[in-house]
Amino acid sequence: MTAGRSRTPLAVAGALTVAELAVVLLRPRSGVVEPLPVSARTYFSQPELDRARRFRRPQLALLAAGLAVEAGVLAALVRRPPRRLRQAAPGSLPSTALAGTLLSLGLELATLPLSALARRRSIREGLATDTWARWAGDRAKSSAIGAAFAGGGAALTVGLMDRSRRHWWLPASAGAVLTATGLSYAGPLLLDPLFNRFTVLPQGRLRDDVLALARRAGVDVGEVFEVDASRRTTAANAYVTGLGPTKRVVLYDTLLEHFDADETLLVVAHELAHVRHRDVARGLLLLALTAPASAYAVARLTERLGDGRPGPATVPALTLALAIVTAPVGVISLQLSRRVEARADWFALQATGTPEAGISFEQRITIRNLADPDPPGWLAALLGTHPSTVQRIGIAKAYQRDRDAGQVTQAG
Repeated sequence: MTAGRSRTPLAVAGALTVAELAVVLLRPRSGVVEPLPVSARTYFSQPELDRARRFRRPQLALLAAGLAVEAGVLAALVRRPPRRLRQAAPGSLPSTALAGTLLSLGLELATLPLSALARRRSIREGLATDTWARWAGDRAKSSAIGAAFAGGGAALTVGLMDRSRRHWWLPASAGAVLTATGLSYAGPLLLDPLFNRFTVLPQGRLRDDVLALARRAGVDVGEVFEVDASRRTTAANAYVTGLGPTKRVVLYDTLLEHFDADETLLVVAHELAHVRHRDVARGLLLLALTAPASAYAVARLTERLGDGRPGPATVPALTLALAIVTAPVGVISLQLSRRVEARADWFALQATGTPEAGISFEQRITIRNLADPDPPGWLAALLGTHPSTVQRIGIAKAYQRDRDAGQVTQAG
């Protein structure tokens, strides 16, 4: 193996090593407890377990098939780029932007039948509630946004390649971090309203309880919004988003409608934990730490896959290299996500003192969302953003144990 060829696997290995070190550096050092072991069959009936697995496992197979289709399309384009790409002027940024835009739309179209099949299965199970026309409209909007970013990103990246053949990955990694930061700040104001309607949580007991909970926990909550998730799904959820003045906690209307006050407050407390511990900023810091090494690996891999001339024909090789590097880096990064979510669960239990609500919430939301409460370990490691349901119930049981032993301190 020549020195040039050996640099590529070393660069990829370096990116994975940096990601692992970044996770170790940023993981919470306190506020995370070992969940007590619990059995899924203690909290879910066998028919409930069977129904969830009958739904989720084919959905995962469709997801894997979609990724395989995208990889196959990219590999084919890298091996034999279309003649128009090969004939385009190497330094033509408009042509490169067009290539990135069309590639993004092409990959979307290639996987559209699989996405439609996954949605049809969701309709059959009562999870999806929007019409096909509205679904198509949302897909069109998200595809247009994705294509615009892909086109702009391709032009900027290939332009950097053309100016600095060996070191373009440095400004490219900085650009990725700046873009992610900008989206985190502006997304709640500019992008989210394109897909849903957000309203400030109205005056009433729930809002008063939420604000009182935030004060007790020492959290500047920003604003609490209700989102009309029911226009699209029967599933329930909540999340925190935004930075600085755009920071907000968002509650699904399905959560507010179908879960009791103690369960809802526990969910709010979980999201307040993310605000208190600045977990959105933590995610951006993780990106900042991993981006340079990942970008360097992408650069070396793009050289191996492409023809060495920056231009429109480089776009498929660049996209495939990006996917090859970011997929395993993302899997490694999920370790941090699961630990952060476990800390938020513990914080919520300390803030509310209601482990019974935590257990009942996990039971009910798992059944409602048709989630697998105890997925195989390999699957949880590959895709799990949160601890599994049985682990989260185990955290609530650990809180019960410590509370009964007088070993619990109030969050705040």
